[in-house]
This record gives sequence, C-alpha cells and structure tokens, in this order.
Amino acid sequence: MPVYRLPEAAVFPPVDHAAKSGLLAVGGDLSPERLLAAYREGIFPWYGDGEPILWWSPDPRFVLFPDELRVSRSMRQSLKKGVLRITFDQAFREVIAACRRPRPGQDGTWITAEMREAYGALNDLGFAHSVEVWQGKELVGGLYGVSLGRAFFGESMFSAIPNASKAALITLVPHLQKRGFDLIDCQVETAHLAGLGARPIPRRAFCEILKQSLRHETLRGNWGERFDENNESCRDMERMTAI
Repeated sequence: MPVYRLPEAAVFPPVDHAAKSGLLAVGGDLSPERLLAAYREGIFPWYGDGEPILWWSPDPRFVLFPDELRVSRSMRQSLKKGVLRITFDQAFREVIAACRRPRPGQDGTWITAEMREAYGALNDLGFAHSVEVWQGKELVGGLYGVSLGRAFFGESMFSAIPNASKAALITLVPHLQKRGFDLIDCQVETAHLAGLGARPIPRRAFCEILKQSLRHETLRGNWGERFDENNESCRDMERMTAI
C-alpha cells in the first residue's frame, strides 16, 4: 500500500490502506482539529526529531478493556502502603516533559517539542489528560492521553521509581470503568502493558468499538475536579487494592 501525503484539510485515508507496518500517511500538522480527526478514525502520530509527521494505524491494535485489568498481589500490597498520592490533570506539562526524556539505552525521544506543545493545547481544550503519581512533593510517575467519547487513547507513561506508571494506570481504570468507557487504546504491544491485561485485537474490531464509543459525550475538562470530588480517588484506590 502507498503511504498517503496529507492535504491541508484535516482528513485521512481509510485505515485499511495502511502499510503492513501500520504506517498510513505522512505530513500535515498537529493542530487540535487534525489530531482529534485522527483519533476519531483510530489513527495517531508517531515520529522522531528531524522526520516528517508520520501517522499510524497498526493491525492488530493493542488495547486494555477496563474490566480485564490485572493487578498482581505484590502491586496491590505496594499500593496499600499509601506512600504514593495520585492526582489527575494537576501537572500535565510536567508529565509530558518527563515522558519526553529518553529512556535508558535510547538516544532520543519520539515526543518532539512540536508534539509536546500540541498535546498541551489539547489539554487546554479539555481533551488530553494526565495522571500524576507523587511521592511527597516529587512527581515520580504518570501517564497522559486523549479522551473522546468513551475511549481513552494512552500516549505515554513514565516511572522515576519502580511501578509508578503502573500505579497511575491502575488508578485511572476504575474511574473510566465507572463512567462506561469501552477501552484504553495502548496502540502497540509492550510487555509492561500486557502484564496489566492489555491484549491485541484486530484493527477492524478496534474501529468498530471506537465507532460505538464516539456516539457518547466526551468527558471534557479538568479530570482532577471531576474525579477527586467527594474523595472519589481514595475510595477507588481502596477498592482496587482490596484482596
């Protein structure tokens, strides 16, 4: 399949035109309009510094269904200690900056400065969200992603201490489950997320679920104000760590 060069308009070719690698299109920009159009079609940007913007829709797609989350006994015990504090949308730009730092053994990062600014704009508009993990006053882990309808598109996560990113995801899942979310898009397979219950599904199935999810209203705005109401975060953490 050829790789499409995007026009000025925020439109994309059908995802089944993607190459075997999942690469679908090149070019365009990272405007909120184009990014949201991409996510609605099951497409996401992924490229490095010095490269043109590349748009992907892999097959299969790696997803986590909220009711399939797996939390190990050791992780439950770790969360029960209460050493970590979890917040939502309190430090979005700090989380994405931490995710942007190269991992051990990596020379660079796919989260370009352009991408950091683009997702910051989506956060300002109430579409992109972060989960922060704190140890005292120090940000030690977290994740960020985009929410549309009843789908959450995970973009990246980081841990400065063991299991911090897992704590972020484990805390996020019951909030989404309570609000009827259908899935968390993990994009491509990793052992880290597979251990938490994520699994591959055919792209066609992913797009069908996404289509249904987008029929529902998007939970826009600051999730910290919504999720922390009446100490909801604490109650959900207690439920997730119950044996």
